[in-house]
Amino acid sequence: MNILKLAYVATSLLAFSAPAAFAQQQGGVINVATIGEPASLDPMMSATDLVGMISQHIFETLFTFDSKWNVTPLLAQSMPEVSGDGTVYAIKLRRGIKFHNGREMTADDVVASLKRWLDVASRGKQTAVYIKSVEKTADDTVTITLTQPYAPLLSLLAFNNSAAVIMPADALAMPLKEVIGTGPYKLKEHKPDQYIQLVRFDDYKPRSEKADGFGGARVAEADEIRFAPLPDANTRVEAAISGQYDYVDSLPVESYQRLEQGKDKPVLLDHFGWPIFVMNNKEGPLKNPKIRKAVQMALSEADMLAAGFGDPKFYAVEAAMYPKNYVWHTDIGTENYNIADPEKAKALLDEAGYDGTPLRILTSRQYEFHYKMAQVAQMYLEQAGFKVDLQVSDWATMIQRNKKPELWDVFITHSPFLPEPALNFILSKTAGGWWDTPEKEKALDAFNRATSQEDRVKLWADLQKLIFEQAPIVKIGDFSALSAASPKLGGFNPSPWPYFWNVQVKN
Repeated sequence: MNILKLAYVATSLLAFSAPAAFAQQQGGVINVATIGEPASLDPMMSATDLVGMISQHIFETLFTFDSKWNVTPLLAQSMPEVSGDGTVYAIKLRRGIKFHNGREMTADDVVASLKRWLDVASRGKQTAVYIKSVEKTADDTVTITLTQPYAPLLSLLAFNNSAAVIMPADALAMPLKEVIGTGPYKLKEHKPDQYIQLVRFDDYKPRSEKADGFGGARVAEADEIRFAPLPDANTRVEAAISGQYDYVDSLPVESYQRLEQGKDKPVLLDHFGWPIFVMNNKEGPLKNPKIRKAVQMALSEADMLAAGFGDPKFYAVEAAMYPKNYVWHTDIGTENYNIADPEKAKALLDEAGYDGTPLRILTSRQYEFHYKMAQVAQMYLEQAGFKVDLQVSDWATMIQRNKKPELWDVFITHSPFLPEPALNFILSKTAGGWWDTPEKEKALDAFNRATSQEDRVKLWADLQKLIFEQAPIVKIGDFSALSAASPKLGGFNPSPWPYFWNVQVKN
């Protein structure tokens, strides 16, 4: 399955290969410009791409994804032994893995970390309802016993957002007080709003397999990685053009032609992901499904995309939750998309008894396309009879606020297309949006219980239909993501979550 199509300038192909002359060279600093200060360095507590991008260098999971988005072992020695009824997973652990504090990882650390993940992480809570026990069954084996078959389990254990990372059992405080993982880089210094400095962990033990996507050997070629927050999009563009950083994340697509003439070169991920209009299903006016449907009827996704991305080569007005090159693609339910009918929306508001309570829409200008789409959404919603309170803040503040249902009605975010639908946070009743209906839980349970790919594809279509019928969110469309990378980087591979192990710095 062609999970992700990558498109980037031809000269980049040469820059991103690893010439033999310096393939083994170590040293240098990789400077990375990000969209802002991360809300946390605790990857269990955050489901944001920013935290996942940084923390994946420090922390590791039992499993990860290869270049074809198959689950592959990372801290696990091998893929698990699974019982015939699909309810018992015996996971053998790698030996000799050290934490950044010098202590060797044990099965007790893994059990304690997984229990914390089940308690505090949004995707852990999503999984917890299927877990009977997590226990050490040998010095090098952890066994997860389920109450029923749960097909997404390994993908959830592999994912780097709201991640099931392994930490020392004695360093699992809430909130996290020590940033200690097993990854190829360790935290040296964090100066909020200035930089996060990671340095090579010399006792890191790479896997023996050839690097393959996020899987296989991870080698810390650079001495350091520095992540610097640059919240202003225009500042990031100028930094890329001047070559101030080796990698600059999340750039406005309209800067593409300017970047071609700059020192860092554009990296475009085609059909990268989808912007999302997330509605508060738990509290406030949007708890009423008719008012959510009114939002759905009012919006012009085509105009929102045009405002956010400009040139149609950078976006697609597509309703389906997955693009056509995914096995999960289906058009079922998509007739309720891009309606832009204020009269239909007004009729639904009248039926619902909407009292004029303002819709509080949270957005941030750190992702400039979020803000532009929010402005267009406000116009269409007001035409339909809504009152709108557009609240703009920095990204970290917005992420903190959207955890509290009393503070918002809509927030705008985005996600890459994920290899397993169950990874989508919207399906979790404990994640932001809090979509929790009997119909959804029934369809989700059937999807999670199914063991064959054919059955799961059909059952995913049922879930997509419910997403359009109950309108817990509005998918805006598909978009391509733009970043920039220096020709000095050897071995860099574009990814939804850029990583800098196995990457060399050319002098």
